[in-house]
Amino acid sequence: MLPALGTLIRNSENKALEILSVVTDSVRCFRIVMPTPRRETMNEGKRRSQDDSERRPYKIPKISSEEKRKKASFNTEQNTSNILSSLSINDNKETKSSETPVCNGNAVLVVKHYNSILSESGSRHKSRIFYMRNFNNWIKSILINTYLTRIRSKYVHPINALDICCGKGGDLFKWKTGYMKKLIFVDLADVSVRECQNRYENILRKCSWNKEHLFAAEFITADCTKEQIRKKFKDPSISLDMVSCQFAFHYCFESLEQAECMMKNASECLKPEGYFIGTIPNAYELVSRWHRCDGNTFGNDIYNVEFLCDKTNPPLFGAKYYFQLEGVVNCPEFLVYLPVFIKLASKFGLELIMFERFDKFYEDKMVDGVNLLRKINVFECYPPWNGRTLGKAEKDYEHAKKYMQTHPNCRDIGTLSQPEWEVVSLYAVFAFQKKKTKWNNEGKPEYV
Repeated sequence: MLPALGTLIRNSENKALEILSVVTDSVRCFRIVMPTPRRETMNEGKRRSQDDSERRPYKIPKISSEEKRKKASFNTEQNTSNILSSLSINDNKETKSSETPVCNGNAVLVVKHYNSILSESGSRHKSRIFYMRNFNNWIKSILINTYLTRIRSKYVHPINALDICCGKGGDLFKWKTGYMKKLIFVDLADVSVRECQNRYENILRKCSWNKEHLFAAEFITADCTKEQIRKKFKDPSISLDMVSCQFAFHYCFESLEQAECMMKNASECLKPEGYFIGTIPNAYELVSRWHRCDGNTFGNDIYNVEFLCDKTNPPLFGAKYYFQLEGVVNCPEFLVYLPVFIKLASKFGLELIMFERFDKFYEDKMVDGVNLLRKINVFECYPPWNGRTLGKAEKDYEHAKKYMQTHPNCRDIGTLSQPEWEVVSLYAVFAFQKKKTKWNNEGKPEYV
């Protein structure tokens, strides 16, 4: 009998980051020298002078040293073995494939939702989650660039990649500077795929005018959780250097079969030492907040989560919840328990090399990504200046206000509102690397 997922995850609540509404002495802030006047920056609390410029601190809540000590250790291999010891995965089972997209059950709701989202046409900056979405884009940009850089450091050939669940092509520009040869875009929502292709063609025209190179692209409408997408490629023999799945992998954990199909699609054409990367809701954090609330619903004024499964014993697959995020998401999702994720990936020759919460990934990469932080306007200025107003209520900036009170020489800082940070801290980044493959006497792959 499998151990209860709820029991295992409840024991990990101390691992989850407590969202701080105050600034503690242990808070670490980062300084960036900004070219614009009236800006101040910080670097581990140390102040340095700079001629003819001021600096703006970037302030986001952090976990205290005491909370870090309370985190329970997590032995991935042991938990994976315990949970999946009786979970049978049929290695001989063939993944079903069809010529047309298979769309039923929760997939119908997902398709209808994403197809119904209209293009923003310049209204994006008016959203209450404008800065949070910029932060998420920064995370994705840094993640993609990190592993493209690793690939380029090993090989001189142009890069082939697959963007699973590509949506409307929001990551096109993230790939544009990656020395790409070809990029394959796949999504279940046909309207999204068409818009992605239109965006690509617009960029291609501009590159032609400017005599710039742009990678070749292929666009496929398919359900990656139910169809073998390699058969739909123009060149099924293509070898991929990277596969990316941003904010979408969790949909496949509706069932074991769907999760296996998605993992096979991610791994099948990936070269040895190639990377499968992505962003995903952190099941530990979701379940931790779930168990801290009364009932099955929690959130704030910009997001809401409602669980639709047994709180004491959620299943390994099909642990369903509804996630609502203002103007962006409103559809069913499923918990992805990390040890199960790792075990399934290993079946297809993928080894986990990185899994980090967004806040930890930000801390690790903020120095390298400082220019992009500024370029895409990741943080909101507090207090606002030039006649601007705050995007949220004043109470949502208590952490920034208290920092200002303790740093009287600081005129303004860059920050996220508390509600936005509560959403951001639900997510994690992951990266797997493909192992080398050899074939045994039975004609089955073995990974080394």
